[in-house]
Amino acid sequence: MADTYVIIHGAWHTGAEMETVAGYIRTSGHTVHCPTLAGNRPGDDRSRTGLNDAIESAVQYIAENNLRDVRLVGHSYGGMVISGVADRALDRLKRLVYVNAFVPLDGQCLNDMVPPHYVELFDAVAAENNNAVMLPFPIWREAFINDADLALAESSFAKLNPHPYRMFTDPISLKQPLAQLPIGKSYLNCQQDTALPHGLPWHPRLSERLGLFRLVECPGSHETWFSNPARLAQAIIEAGRD
Repeated sequence: MADTYVIIHGAWHTGAEMETVAGYIRTSGHTVHCPTLAGNRPGDDRSRTGLNDAIESAVQYIAENNLRDVRLVGHSYGGMVISGVADRALDRLKRLVYVNAFVPLDGQCLNDMVPPHYVELFDAVAAENNNAVMLPFPIWREAFINDADLALAESSFAKLNPHPYRMFTDPISLKQPLAQLPIGKSYLNCQQDTALPHGLPWHPRLSERLGLFRLVECPGSHETWFSNPARLAQAIIEAGRD
């Protein structure tokens, strides 16, 4: 049975970096959309674009394309976005799929869920870059794409773009806890993901906020999108299916 997926990229990415995984999902007969959200498009003002702008751009994309029964996939920061979309356009969604993604409580921002040393780093980088943040390559290489060789790490890093810092500091507004939403929820955990330290993990620390949810795990780093897209596509299908 053909399903419809919308993949919401994480920080520093665009929809283009999701396309390789999307291609593998399409070969299984599904429809996949990979929009680029407000804030990460060419020419966007990264000093002023906030979390609400990104959420609204995703809601608008789904409405403009008249998509329904959507399996909405969010990677990393994209978990903030899909949580907001579910709060505003639940009638168009079939299931939420969090891929090593943030699961916020009402009033939380992304920075509330990361270690203090990340917040200190982001604060310093944003202060020097007109309120935009970018990861230093050594952190990207060791913590985000630790399952790739150096050449792949370098070529992947070259595709990234500065991210609006407000998207990390803006609190989300949710009418009800995500656990109470009458919709299917899945958490996909890449097991070698050290973008968050395993002492402050993605799963189960954040995943359990979903209430009743399906857990799918696969090997890989935070950026399995680059290092093993075929395996990640398989896991997303497992997480998204009925």
